[in-house]
Amino acid sequence: MVGMEEEEEEEQRRPPVSPFGVYFNSSSISLAVLAVLEIEEPINIPHSRLVFLLDTLLLRVHPRFSSVIVTGKDGEQRWKRVEVNLKDHIKTAVFPENRSPEYYEERFSGYLSEISAELFLGNRPLWEIHFVKYPTTNAAGNVVFKIHHAIGDGYSLMAALLSCFKRSDDPSLPLTFPDIRIRRSGDAGGGKKAAVARALASAFNTVSDLWTSFSKTKLLADDLSPVRSGETGVGFRPISAATMAFSLDQIKQIKSKLGMTVNDVVTGTVFLGTRMYMKEMEPGSEDAETTSIVVLNTRMLRSYNSVHDMMMSKATESPWGNHFAFLHVGLPKLMLGGATGNDDNGGRQESTMARRSLEFLKATQKVIQKKRSSVAVHLNGGLIQLYRKLRGSEAASSYVYWAVKNTSMAITNMIGPTEKMTLADHHVKGLYFLLAGNPQNLTVTMVSYMGQMRVSIGTEKGFIDPNKLKSCIQRAFDLILNSTC
Repeated sequence: MVGMEEEEEEEQRRPPVSPFGVYFNSSSISLAVLAVLEIEEPINIPHSRLVFLLDTLLLRVHPRFSSVIVTGKDGEQRWKRVEVNLKDHIKTAVFPENRSPEYYEERFSGYLSEISAELFLGNRPLWEIHFVKYPTTNAAGNVVFKIHHAIGDGYSLMAALLSCFKRSDDPSLPLTFPDIRIRRSGDAGGGKKAAVARALASAFNTVSDLWTSFSKTKLLADDLSPVRSGETGVGFRPISAATMAFSLDQIKQIKSKLGMTVNDVVTGTVFLGTRMYMKEMEPGSEDAETTSIVVLNTRMLRSYNSVHDMMMSKATESPWGNHFAFLHVGLPKLMLGGATGNDDNGGRQESTMARRSLEFLKATQKVIQKKRSSVAVHLNGGLIQLYRKLRGSEAASSYVYWAVKNTSMAITNMIGPTEKMTLADHHVKGLYFLLAGNPQNLTVTMVSYMGQMRVSIGTEKGFIDPNKLKSCIQRAFDLILNSTC
């Protein structure tokens, strides 16, 4: 009897899995983040040193990296500390030797696609590190961290990974990040009448957003289109990926000219490129009802806290875990006339396309501004939690699954360091992220690094052409840049 009581007490002492951690580790959804580091020189890290680094850095960053998820007698998912056999988590790709960078680029793409569809084993901590020691067209080698989303969100995982890196120019100095200007809707002036108008607008937008969220989950799905198949099981299929880089200075030029945020510019560019892709693949589909899930970090932050600070009880502004919300943002309709940029019928057509691309960008900004003035993102989280208490974790996971699946795409972004990083004395020349397990056909992730915004496209393999979509997004950015700067 005493043994059973001690076992129950030990179970209760185990930290619970966060709500979103539960939703993202269910029979409906299993999300994982793939962080890809492009290494500047050939990868040559002795195995003993790698084991030492992982043991002394990553495993000690946070207990989640040495824990598995178990379900207690009360039905709640909790974290249980276990012994970690690092050999189970270190993977090395093996390809034929002495081939061209183009060959290895294709093989690396296939490797990413393969590991994106592999599920984690439940008896091991939910992370892996993959080494691809072959030169591609972009790097001398690649390192891929695959980490389950139940461990934490992008902010938490970025903070954990950064604890393993050094600053390239001076390892004794900390990495720095681009300044974040947080725009608050409540900062605007205008007196009592303006305050009342903002309050009424916020209330209206909140009700509208709550209805949109409910209807997308239970009643109305996006139209089928070249970026949405509507099929089930998409999240358990391989993905294909393509990446591109945009200058942060150029993005800031557009932002300043148009009075927008960096997020407005980049999101609008991705939306415009997506509409152009839809038009190219299936003329007429550019007017299809298309909604994006835009992921928002709910922490009040201006940079990354150390993991130690995130774990402290007083770190209420930037705690560890999954602390984000998502907005349903409808893509504006495309009105570029009869062309998408491939053909050239003269300067007048180019001028029209440029003008309408700016109109599209401003329409996107207007939609996002309305969403920012709404408190529905916070209410939605509470409502899902209430649903979980009434119906159970699997039912709540299913609710989140349909809220995502019935839309067409997802967009998420993070900030990365301004300076070049090193990992075990290997210089990191590029950094990007992919999301595996998303029940949508299209996910766009963005991260800044060394003055560039790296945009990554993850698509269901065989359904969306990631390179054609990449080309459309690049053309959209060129249209916007040429029109403003």
